[in-house]
Amino acid sequence: MSTMRLIMLDTETTGLSPQNGDRMVEIGAIEVSHRKLTGRTFHQYLNPERHIPEEVVRIHGINNDKVKDSPTFEHVADAFLEFIQGATLVIHNAPFDLGFLMNELNLFEKPEIDQVPVIDTLELARKQHPQQRNNLDALCDRYGIERGHRELHGALLDSELLAEVYLSMTGGRQFSLEMGVQAKPASSFVQISKAARSRDEKAETAKIMRRDPLLVPQDDHEAHEAMLKRIHQESNGQLIWRAVD
Repeated sequence: MSTMRLIMLDTETTGLSPQNGDRMVEIGAIEVSHRKLTGRTFHQYLNPERHIPEEVVRIHGINNDKVKDSPTFEHVADAFLEFIQGATLVIHNAPFDLGFLMNELNLFEKPEIDQVPVIDTLELARKQHPQQRNNLDALCDRYGIERGHRELHGALLDSELLAEVYLSMTGGRQFSLEMGVQAKPASSFVQISKAARSRDEKAETAKIMRRDPLLVPQDDHEAHEAMLKRIHQESNGQLIWRAVD
C-alpha cells in the first residue's frame, strides 16, 4: 500500500462511544503528498442530532449552539469520501476515530471504508517510545513541535499537529523511513459496519418482542365469545378454535 498521498485525520465527538449513541461534531483532514503539506484540507462542523455534554464542551469548545445550524454527516459524507479516495489515512488512536467515522457511514447507508489503508501513529509511537506518554501533546513536546496556540482540541488543528508529528517520527520532511511503517486496512482496527447493522436489526426485533401486551376491553371479549358460540352452533360443533383451546 502506497503512502505517497496521506490524509491526516482527526474528529471531535459528543463522547467516547458510538455504540452508546455518541456522534461526531467536527471532522478535520489535511493532505500530505510526497512528505509535504499540499494546503488541501477538509473541515466541517457537524450537527450530532443530540445533546453535547458540558464536560465534553470543556475539552473541544464545541457546544450545541455552535453546531445547531451545521449539516449532519449525511450531507458531507460524499465530499469527505471523495477527499480521501486513493489515500492512506493517518490517525492518532485509529480505533477511536474510525469507530465514529464508520458508525456515521453506516447510519446514513454510505459506502464502507473497511479496506482503506490506515496508519495509527499511537501504535507507531508506542513501538518507538515504549513506556512513555504518547498522546499528541507529549509527542509534540518530544519532537519540538510548537503547540502554544492550542488551548482547546480542534479537529483541523490536531490534524496539522499530527502531520508534523508523523513526519518527524518517520524521518523528517526531506527523507523518509516510511518503508518501516505498516498501513493496515481500516477493518483491522474497527469492525463496525456489518456487525452494527446486525445489532441494530436484532435490537429492533427485541424491542418489538418486548412491547406491552394489547389490552382488550371487556365488551370486546364478550362480543368475541358470543360470535364463537354462534359459529359453534351453526357449524354443528366444528369450531376449530375451541378444539385448539
